[in-house]
Amino acid sequence: MGEHTVKILIAGAGATGGAFGTRLFEADRDVTLLVRAARAETMRADGLRFIAPGEDRTNHIPVLTAAELAAAERTAADRSDSRPFDLVIVAVKANGLETIIDDIRPAVGQHTLIIPFLNGMAQIERLVEEFPGQVLGGLVKIVGTVKDGAVHQMTDLAVMTIGDLDGEEVPASIAEALDVPGYTLQILETITDALWEKWIFIAAAGVVTCLFRAPVGAIMSAGGEPEIIRIVDELEAVANAGGHPVSAKARTMTLSMLTAEDSAFTSSLYRDVTSGLPSETEHILGHLASTAADLGVPTPLLDLTLVQLRAGETLLRSRTRKQP
Repeated sequence: MGEHTVKILIAGAGATGGAFGTRLFEADRDVTLLVRAARAETMRADGLRFIAPGEDRTNHIPVLTAAELAAAERTAADRSDSRPFDLVIVAVKANGLETIIDDIRPAVGQHTLIIPFLNGMAQIERLVEEFPGQVLGGLVKIVGTVKDGAVHQMTDLAVMTIGDLDGEEVPASIAEALDVPGYTLQILETITDALWEKWIFIAAAGVVTCLFRAPVGAIMSAGGEPEIIRIVDELEAVANAGGHPVSAKARTMTLSMLTAEDSAFTSSLYRDVTSGLPSETEHILGHLASTAADLGVPTPLLDLTLVQLRAGETLLRSRTRKQP
């Protein structure tokens, strides 16, 4: 990529994109946020407020809409001094993936790299299909939300992990550009294993809390520990068959979180479903079930959970259509 400054586009300014985008901007990185038109208008007028433990400030980070990006790239194509983005970070929820693929296309040049920070593995397969040879693996650990337009980082935990899907070295320019104060950058040769581990944990948390429709503590008090362990075993068997076995450390962490007495923990999938919000059911659980079927691994508890969630979504759609 030469010696020029790495040009970064972050698709999405939610909890993830907004938090990491803020850190990159404050470290003088060339970063732009790709957002919807209404969000762009607000951010241009008021900036992006970022709140973290002991921190509260507002930055005017450059923003673009999809229409503006497409127009800018058409104009740039006529100029010899223009260049596409070097790095595109995808930080949207799974239900926005297809739209974002079309939105970022004008920003992706021959040498542009793409890092998705979505949960699961479906986004990797989909992006590799669209942009072969240009996708890196990535995952983040951060507890955050967006409230009244402001990005709230709820704890000090902030880790970005990236790696080449084939175990090759991540370009030094990308690593250097992403290594800024405010979060920890990790580069793994085994990023695919890490992606699978996170997928299995999120799926297990989703199955446990959605199947039993309760927080972990209530499930445990009802005698659910043996079933929780069965769920974890079932999903880890899929990872084993897929050639990405879950480490003993990750299994211990998963079981400690999902069998903690008096715990109020619920999965994000559970919270979305019980709130009637769009969920990542198919992206996380549906894709894992189809992967298991392809691998010949039986997943009865996962399948049962999917039937329940899909039935609930059918009822919700039906009620929505009947509303005047």
